[in-house]
Order: sequence, then structure tokens, then C-alpha cells
Amino acid sequence: MKNYIKSIISLTVIIALVTVALSVTNFVTAPIIEKNAGAAANEALLVVMPDGGDFTQVDMTQYTLPESVIEAYTASNGGCVVKLSATGYGPDLIIMCGVDADGNVTGAVCLSSNETLGAEKTYGDTLKGATIDTVEDIATVSGATMTTSAYRNAVKDALNTAIILGGGSADLRSDEEILQDNLKAALPAGENFTEVFICEKLENVSGIYEAENGAGFVYVTTVNDEELFVGVDANGTVVSEATDDVKANIEAAAKIMLSTSLKEIDISKYADMPSNVEKAYKTNSGNYVLEIHASGFGKNGDNYYNPSGEYIYIKIALTNKGEIISCQTTKQAETDGVGSICKDKEFSSQYVGKDETTYTDVDIVAGVTLTTKGYQKGIGQAIKAVKIMEGVA
Repeated sequence: MKNYIKSIISLTVIIALVTVALSVTNFVTAPIIEKNAGAAANEALLVVMPDGGDFTQVDMTQYTLPESVIEAYTASNGGCVVKLSATGYGPDLIIMCGVDADGNVTGAVCLSSNETLGAEKTYGDTLKGATIDTVEDIATVSGATMTTSAYRNAVKDALNTAIILGGGSADLRSDEEILQDNLKAALPAGENFTEVFICEKLENVSGIYEAENGAGFVYVTTVNDEELFVGVDANGTVVSEATDDVKANIEAAAKIMLSTSLKEIDISKYADMPSNVEKAYKTNSGNYVLEIHASGFGKNGDNYYNPSGEYIYIKIALTNKGEIISCQTTKQAETDGVGSICKDKEFSSQYVGKDETTYTDVDIVAGVTLTTKGYQKGIGQAIKAVKIMEGVA
């Protein structure tokens, strides 16, 4: 019994001594570990801001910053470094960006990504020196538009963050919010604008939006390389401020659109009609509107990305000569973040103005070859359908 008690006492003493020793060790080493960790973090920040000096992490609860911002640090040289998360072809595109005290990008690097093409590894080099006024002028990489657009937008968010941290104000609205605000400003009486599918050739009109409450439309035109939003009432009269020549052009376009009507065509009477044409209409001006499907990755892909088994559905307007007036993806189930780029207006609008001889003169996007080739084949079949209906095939 005495030996048992002695053992317990000895063990207790040993534990106490070890605890004291560990406490002393931790007291001595913790500051060293913390200093080393801080040095490592500081080194990472210096990659994008070599002259930053020391960095202090920002308490982001004190500011309203872009949603993409994960962390922010102020530098002793007056600049800042921002860590951001963006979505390109896939989520979790993590970017570190430095901005100096004058609002210039000092460096941008991709820390990690799930992208497929690797463009994010070097794209940051092209953004060095960009400012809030010039960043959107920097070209994206052909074939990796979604990745590099997301990267560029993240750097824009970093530039806006620098402005905010410096005591200024920045426009943090999304592209959709900016669009809706511009539409509302052009036609204040309008509510809930939706885009109109254009089936007529119009001079210098890149988009038309209709107010859900029937107040009228907003036409988007270009003046001196700048987009201009012009409000038009339900009768086609320009109601927002515009020069005489812009007003005349928009009212002429509105007159054409208000007089347009569609009549469905019985495509079953055309024996050679391509099978991907689901519906066809003819306007009173002689143009065609077709609803077609195309076989992209969803139909022709392997099992790597689990093809959906679904077609890409496209609405396309063409003249009776086969020139494409407008093109819109109405439904798709391609790989999210990869082939799903076909839903973007930037993707479909590249066919506008093309015809039988030029519709293949568009980029086959690297990494989404089956989607883009399938889409392009569908466009070709639509042009063929017009020729058949015009009796010139």
C-alpha cells in the first residue's frame, strides 16, 4: 500500500515538473513561432507588394467591401494587399493582389484554382500597373475568357477595396445591378426590365429591354464608343435626353420593332429540313426566327465530367439571305463552369453578323471543344434551314 502511494506521489510530481517545463518552453518558443509564422505570412504578401514593408490585417467588419474579398492588409508604405475568391470555369479561384498608395496594381498572383487551362498562372502579370480606370481595358485570354474575366474582376475588386480602405467611396454594384439602374434611369416609369429578342436588322442598336409594366422600352446604342441607354415609350417615342440624330435612329428602330409580327412555319413540309430545327417563324419583313437544338458535351461527352444527356437550345434570327441578326442560348445543361459558358451573351453574340461563309470564323474555346463545336454545327444547320425554306438549298 505504501509503495502504491509512493508511486502515485512520484507520478504526480513528474507530471507537475513536465507541465512546468512545457509551460516554460511554450513561454519561450511561442513568440518565436508566432514571429516565424508572421514572417512567412509577410513574405507571401511581399510577393505582390515587394516594397510593402510591414503589413497589418484589416478588421473587415469595419468596412463594406466587395463580396470577393477574403482578407485585406494595409502596408507600411501606404498600399494594401487583398486576398480574393472568384469563380471562373470553376469556383475557388484564389487571388492575391497588391495595390500601392497611388492606386496602381503592384502585383497579382493566383494562389490556388480549379481551372482547366492554366491561364490564371500567368494572367496576373498583364494586370500589373492597372488602375481602377484602366483595368477593364486589359484584354482577357482567348479560349480562357471565363477564367481571365473572373481574375480581372477580382483585381478590380482589390482596386475598389484600396479606395475604400483609403477613405474613398467605390461602386460595388454587380453588372446586373448597374444594367438595371441604367435602364431605370433611361425610363423612370419602367419596372422590371427584360431583354427583347431582336429579329430585325437595326442600325447601331446592341440591345432592347422591355419594361414589365408596359411603360415602354430602353434601346442601347453606341455614341463615341460609349454605351447610351435611350428610353422609348410604348408608342415608340424617345422620352429620355438624346441628340437629334440618336433620337431619329432610335425612333426608326422602334418603329420597325413595333410593327414586327411572327408567323409560324410548318416545317414538316420540307423533306430536307435539318432534324435539329424544332420550330421556325417568319417575320412580316421576311426574316426568320428558328428554335434549334445542338449537340454539345451534354450529348457527345465522355464520363469525365458526367455529360447531362441534354441538348443546347438556341434561338436564332436570320435574314432571308442567311445573315445572323441575333442569337441566344435559351437552355443548356453543359458542364457547370466549363461548357456552360454557352449561356453567356458574350458567347452567343459572336455569331451576330455572320453568314454561311463566315459563321465558322469564331474561336473554338480551348477546354470546351465539344460544346463550342456542337454549338457551331447547330448554327450551320440553322443557316441551311433558311436556304431550304427560301428554295435555294
